[in-house]
Amino acid sequence: MLSTATLPTAMLPTTTSRLQDVAGIATAASDARSWTQILSRYRDPNFGRAAFELAVTIVPFVLLWFATWIGLYFGYWICLLLAIPAAGFLVRLFMIQHDCGHGSFFRQRLVNDWLGRLIGVLTMTPYDYWRGTHSIHHATSGNLDRRGIGDIDTKTVREYLAMSRWGRLRYRLYRHPAVMFGFGPAYLFLIQHRLPFGLMRGGWRPWVSTVATNLAIALVIVTVVWFTGLRSFLLIQTPIILLAASAGVWLFYVQHQFEDTEWAEDSSWNFHEAALQGSSYYDLPPPISWFTANIGVHHVHHLCSRIPFYRLRRVLRNYPELAKMRRLTLLQSFGCVRLTLWDETRKKLVSFRDIRDARRAARSSS
Repeated sequence: MLSTATLPTAMLPTTTSRLQDVAGIATAASDARSWTQILSRYRDPNFGRAAFELAVTIVPFVLLWFATWIGLYFGYWICLLLAIPAAGFLVRLFMIQHDCGHGSFFRQRLVNDWLGRLIGVLTMTPYDYWRGTHSIHHATSGNLDRRGIGDIDTKTVREYLAMSRWGRLRYRLYRHPAVMFGFGPAYLFLIQHRLPFGLMRGGWRPWVSTVATNLAIALVIVTVVWFTGLRSFLLIQTPIILLAASAGVWLFYVQHQFEDTEWAEDSSWNFHEAALQGSSYYDLPPPISWFTANIGVHHVHHLCSRIPFYRLRRVLRNYPELAKMRRLTLLQSFGCVRLTLWDETRKKLVSFRDIRDARRAARSSS
C-alpha cells in the first residue's frame, strides 16, 4: 500500500477535521452530496503509484500467458490451472482501463486515453466506445426512465407482468445464471464489442473505436499465432478470456443487483443518492480485492469516480461509516443471482418466485 508519507496533506484528515466532516454529514441527514465533497480530496492520481500498479499487472499477465504456452507440452491441465491467475490479471488490466476511462489513473487525459486503448486490445474492449456507454451508466444508474445503455437489463414487476408469454420467456432466459454469467459474457466480449451496439448512430467516434480495436486485436492474434500456432493460441486464450469475461460481468452484476439497491423514476431520481444507495460495497477477501482493483468499493466509486482505485481502501479506513453502507460479503452475493425484478411497491429487488408466490396468495385470498 502507499505510505502516508507520499500522500498529499489534504488526503490525511486529522481526527478533528474528520469528526467535523462526519458531524456535517449527520446534520445534513446523511446527504450523499456531502460525502462527494469530502471524497474529492482523494482524487489526485500519483504517477509513481500508477506506473507501479500497471507494471505489477501487465508483466505477470504476459509471463503467465507464456508459462501457459510452455505448460501445454506437459499437459492441458497445467494450461487450465495457469489460466485462472492469468484471467485474474486480465480482469485487473480491465480495471486499469476502467480507471483510464474515468481519467483517474494518470493526470494527463491523453496518457489515460492511449493506455486505455492499448489495454482494450488485450481485454477485447474498444476503449472509446466503452467509455461512452460507461459514462451513460454512471449518469443514469438507478434511473428507471433511463435504462438500456451500459447496464444490466432490469424490468419492474409491472413491466414483467405486462409482457407477453414470449417476452417473459426471453427475459427469464436473459436472467438465467447460465446466460448471465456464461454465454452472456462470452457474447459481450467476443461478439458485441466488435460493433458499437447502443451507439450505432452516435457518430463516427464509436465506429472508429471499435474498428481500430478490431484491427489491433487481429494484428496481435496473427503475430502470436505465428509464434505459437493457431491451436496453441486457442487452447490458451479461450479459457483466459472466458474466465475473465465471466468474472467481470459477475462483478458488474453484484455491484447494482442486490436486494436493497435503489431505483427511482426520473422525477424523484437523485444522482448522489443513487450512487450511495444503489451501489454495493462488495467486501471481498484481500487477494480477490487486489485482482479486482478494489472495484468492490463501488458506492464510493460512483460518488466520486475520479478517485484512483488504489485509494478506495484508504477512504474506507478514514471513514469506516462508509464500510457499513450497502455492505455485501462474498457469501451473501451468491443470493443476488435470484433477484431479477424491481418491485415498485416494496422498493427492492425480488425474484420470479417471489412474484409467483405473491400472485398465488392474492388469488387464494380473493
